[in-house]
Amino acid sequence: MMATEIEQQSELVYLTEEHLAPAASLLLQAYRDDPTFEVIFKAEKEGYEQRLRAAIREELNAFYQHQQPMIGLFSGDTLEGVVCITRQGQAFTPERFWHWRLRMLLTAGFVSTRQMLEKERFIAETMPVSQYHMLTFIAVAAQYRQQGLGDLLIHAARDVLEADQESAGIAVLATRPEYARFFGQRGFHFLRDVQVGDIKGQLMFLTRDDQALQV
Repeated sequence: MMATEIEQQSELVYLTEEHLAPAASLLLQAYRDDPTFEVIFKAEKEGYEQRLRAAIREELNAFYQHQQPMIGLFSGDTLEGVVCITRQGQAFTPERFWHWRLRMLLTAGFVSTRQMLEKERFIAETMPVSQYHMLTFIAVAAQYRQQGLGDLLIHAARDVLEADQESAGIAVLATRPEYARFFGQRGFHFLRDVQVGDIKGQLMFLTRDDQALQV
């Protein structure tokens, strides 16, 4: 089946509460080997997958409660991919919610939670703008990769940006070279290298001007 045929069968839908569990499972599979999460949740120690699963679930619950854009790509009832975007410069930031921090402390431990928050603070201080979106999660289920579905998720993120005239663009932290290539091929520009403790990545940004050129 050609990629265009698969794309035509897929539908982008804002996630509701009933979608959070399957979305968490999909993201767990996609991010299990992510270097950042391996550092934060101590991949070398027993129970890594359980800690990561709990953290992803808490992130999605926080996004849902605070009405952050979470979009799923469905073929019928099958969830094929997910993209989650948070809006910086408004009410939602992880540091503003003590319950989120407490849950992360219990899940990841003090040192890992501090690194996670320091990473968020470093990115916020590094960004050249104050009003922007952050692409937090993006993933396509393993069996549906290499079929153009990642582009559909990026287009969904661009639609969120287009609808918010105060946002200057979409930032993302690419933690692998292949991630940086993926985003770079879709209009994201390199801003700077990020290193907070053992967390490393490339901070990239899709500006509103770049968005306008590619819509």
